[in-house]
Amino acid sequence: MMIDLLPSGLSRIAAVAAHCDDLAIGAGGTLLTLCTAHPGVRVDALVLSGAGSEREAEERAALAAFCPGADLRVTVGKLPDGRLPAHWDQAKQAVEDLRLRCVPDLILAPHAGDAHQDHRGLAELVPTVFRDHLTLGYEIAKWDGDLGRPNAYQPLDLAIAERKVALLWEHYPSQRRRPWFDREAFLGLARIRGIECHARYAEAFYARKFIIDLTGG
Repeated sequence: MMIDLLPSGLSRIAAVAAHCDDLAIGAGGTLLTLCTAHPGVRVDALVLSGAGSEREAEERAALAAFCPGADLRVTVGKLPDGRLPAHWDQAKQAVEDLRLRCVPDLILAPHAGDAHQDHRGLAELVPTVFRDHLTLGYEIAKWDGDLGRPNAYQPLDLAIAERKVALLWEHYPSQRRRPWFDREAFLGLARIRGIECHARYAEAFYARKFIIDLTGG
């Protein structure tokens, strides 16, 4: 039996990532779904690396496409790829700056079990700054083989799943040479996660902590 967790309201989303393309790969279908269902929703996106490079241009165009109709605000930082642990203070300051400019109903962030040091470091930082917020940790398939057992799912219909793949290919040409950056990888994982939640496709997340109100009030 699948149990639904329905937020009482959703007007502000914070989406954080270590690298350009992390958000689109890990939660692109969810962003498409949320922004379509909640026109005008505010999305504050923070990406810690890539500023001033071709990847920043890719990311800004991609997030605009993945967040149709949203009040989208994107910040891209200059942390070096693969070096977040050595730049802990700058990373935490970036997350704290995000906290000053938004009070989100939902946070999308890397999950704490991610094997990439940048992803994992950011996942550890988020709850130290956003302490009372619903945070869903997204997953990214990679060489490390760190896929686990998620406990939250966003079902995706076929159109959204196909749209996600098309947008990834369109907006991240710098990544097309990567062996994992292909239609089969993205749709295959989405199909597996769909099986796990009785849907055709889905994106899966790790919910660190949330509070329920069983009174219905």
